[in-house]
Amino acid sequence: MIAIIDYGVGNLFSLCCSFRAIGQDVIVSGDPAVLEKAEKLILPGVGAFEDAIAKLRNSGLDKLVLKKAADGVPLMGICLGMQLLFEKSYEYGEHEGLGLLKGQVVPMPGLLPAGLKVPHMGWNQIKKTKDSKLLQHVESGDFVYFVHSYFAINCTESVAAVTDYGIPMTAAVEYGNVFGCQFHPEKSGEVGLRILKTFCEL
Repeated sequence: MIAIIDYGVGNLFSLCCSFRAIGQDVIVSGDPAVLEKAEKLILPGVGAFEDAIAKLRNSGLDKLVLKKAADGVPLMGICLGMQLLFEKSYEYGEHEGLGLLKGQVVPMPGLLPAGLKVPHMGWNQIKKTKDSKLLQHVESGDFVYFVHSYFAINCTESVAAVTDYGIPMTAAVEYGNVFGCQFHPEKSGEVGLRILKTFCEL
């Protein structure tokens, strides 16, 4: 069973539609008893880091995510969901993440070349940086869809792909059974569907 974690922050409808498009049944739930039975977990997320991590912790689902990841269950974070996997975020302050991946999430302003707009929004290419199970059916140069104003740094051991937006930015991560996409695979057409299908088959 593949489960999408519903903790009040996420683009659940689009994700469900994408899984249906590849013929995959998924369950959307915030019930720990249901999620405990999942063979794979998706952690979505849109909005602000502080709000999202607070909702995850207030629901107690942070402990479930950490336990399932420790048990070797494949876990994929999407957009803000990926950022939550890291140690810390500096989005409007300093906030502790789940700590499943080494690294921090930082704002783009001040790091991008002059003239580039924030957020980084729209289609952009990715470049694979290592052999990746999640991206095995994706090519460097493929386009995916981004919407974000923050990105992960100091995460060399987990970076699986980068995108160029004036500077190289973390686009996808993979470390053991923990995966993440800064872009939205559910909005990335055929490439995104291939990524979701690959995750289902891990």
